[in-house]
Amino acid sequence: MKSKKYFYLFLAPAAVFILTFLIYPLFRTIYYSFTSWKNFSPKQSFAGLANYDRLFHDPVILVAFRNTFIMMAGVFLFQVGVSLLLAILVSKTKKMFKFLRTVYFIPILISATAIGLMFRLIYGYEYGLLNLIILWFGGEKQVWINEKTSIFLVTIPIMWQYVGFYFVIFLTGMSKIPGEISESAKLDGITPFQEAVYITIPMIRDVITSVVILVISGCFKVFDMVYVITGGGPMNSSELLSTYMYSAAFRNYNGGYASAIAIVMVAFGVLLSTVTRRILEPKETY
Repeated sequence: MKSKKYFYLFLAPAAVFILTFLIYPLFRTIYYSFTSWKNFSPKQSFAGLANYDRLFHDPVILVAFRNTFIMMAGVFLFQVGVSLLLAILVSKTKKMFKFLRTVYFIPILISATAIGLMFRLIYGYEYGLLNLIILWFGGEKQVWINEKTSIFLVTIPIMWQYVGFYFVIFLTGMSKIPGEISESAKLDGITPFQEAVYITIPMIRDVITSVVILVISGCFKVFDMVYVITGGGPMNSSELLSTYMYSAAFRNYNGGYASAIAIVMVAFGVLLSTVTRRILEPKETY
């Protein structure tokens, strides 16, 4: 009985924290999404499904959806693919193991705002690094951030920043694979490529599933880097669901509509994460 009391005692702070900063705000946001809440007034009027109906007729939200999934596709392919490849290669390198693990993890230590400012300077028209290089070779300045390229240019730093984070996760998963398996495979004449495909990847399938879910949820939380580089522009061409939600709340002061966007983001995040887990989790056989 005493052990159970201590269990609940130590669990209480975490439960209070989750209820206060996660569960309560979520249900409060759901409530606001059904209201007409303008200018952060203390009074809200019930609006039914008006905010959700507006989502189907708002051309900018369609752009935000498209951009979010374009960014998600690029981030998924690059972060998962490159971090997994690097982890496989580095796991076989004993001499440089610690050094490479530290080097690849460094971008995580830099704030997204700082990285955004750095890439904004790279893409700048007047004194941007790309245009300075072009001028040095005798070319003409280019407007790098425009309506056609903006979403792709803001995706590049997003892809780059978290490769090291997932690389370390993959590396940790690979370190738990028994060395005897690899040694037996080498004795059987298996190539490094075959070992990676038929042994390493299947044995870290749970880790891959977790990383994919982290990537998906992380894409819905991307905000500061896009906001710093383009602010969602030009002409909403790099708008994401997160940046458009911010604009609805703090530029247009429409808390009800912003709440509806937030709920849709949460719903899509949960849906994609659930589908991913169902697809990637190994099926139990009897």
